[in-house]
Amino acid sequence: MRQNLLDRLRQLRKRNHFPLDPHSLVNLWGFVQCCAVQSRRLKLLTEDNGLGFRASVSDAVADPFCERSSHHFSMSRQILGGLFCFESSSEALLDLVEAAYADLPSHQLPMIAPEFRIELRLLPRQISPHAAEPPPVRVQSGAGLLCGVMDASNYVVLAPEQQRALVVASQDMLDHPYYLRYELIEFAVFTLATRGLGLVPLHGACVGRQGRGILLLGASGSGKSTLALHSLLQGLDFLAEDAVFVQPESLLATGVANYLHVQADALRFVDDEETRRWISQAPVIRRRSGVEKFEVDLRQERGRLAAAPLELVGAVFVSSEAAEGPDVLLGPVPADEIAARLFADQLYAAGQPGWHRFVERLTQQGVHLLRRGRHPRDSVDALRWLLD
Repeated sequence: MRQNLLDRLRQLRKRNHFPLDPHSLVNLWGFVQCCAVQSRRLKLLTEDNGLGFRASVSDAVADPFCERSSHHFSMSRQILGGLFCFESSSEALLDLVEAAYADLPSHQLPMIAPEFRIELRLLPRQISPHAAEPPPVRVQSGAGLLCGVMDASNYVVLAPEQQRALVVASQDMLDHPYYLRYELIEFAVFTLATRGLGLVPLHGACVGRQGRGILLLGASGSGKSTLALHSLLQGLDFLAEDAVFVQPESLLATGVANYLHVQADALRFVDDEETRRWISQAPVIRRRSGVEKFEVDLRQERGRLAAAPLELVGAVFVSSEAAEGPDVLLGPVPADEIAARLFADQLYAAGQPGWHRFVERLTQQGVHLLRRGRHPRDSVDALRWLLD
């Protein structure tokens, strides 16, 4: 298709019907390719057509900043209400994008969303690759840029005002796909969406039904993921398990429902043998804290993923404290305590624009404390009551 277009333009130019050299339209062609919403697989974005200098791309003297590329591919995904265009000359890196964002519901927010562009660049294998796990990401900012750095060959640079990011990874990082995907690629997507769409980023989970959602908050280890799992298994719509993004005025919540992370002890509450096998056969990832969890792919028709953003009708703080009885799992948080509890639970989000309006709106909806019952299904019943 691209070659046919260039041939046709050459014919028009010979007849003086088109003033531009077809090669000058290569970038326009790439832009059109990149902006095709929800393109299923890779598309050729640019390629060399004999300009004469591509052969020396690997020469650090001729191209010290790696600004030239012989082949460039792209894919687009609708994520968190925004259109993200990923560009790379590495299909392996784009495969990780596909693993993270393929086959997800395309959430739309009631706003004109900008387009976000993320370039992924693969560097040669390091001389001394990381044997066990890569170093943790260190963050920094300055000159309008946000940076997350593992080491000299693995980092992400974001320009939020331009809705752009660069993710750089070495060949050996492909041996650590979880860290590369979660700490660099998803970090770039989440941060750009937060800044570009005016969303409040929350560490928590969210489930719901019929367009209404409940936010699940609480400390690590309180049982949010287990509760989200059983909500999914018992028919509630699953929005997100680890990160939720909320429009502060409308309280519309969106997320990425790709994976669920649960520890092995969560299996003791799963009665169905096929479901236990689905979870126990999932890959095991290791958090930076040292905790190991199953990473369960939710895109296998085991439950319902929220097809659109959910309007929050409240929130619960999930507590590891056992309830005195099945009828006293839920207790309202006094309105004059909600702001302080939310602030203590969401320190990063509390510093973002829109936080105060989010707190006001959520306080109007109501916040509860959810103590632990004898079985997670008791807690799911409590969530159903709040959603009614």
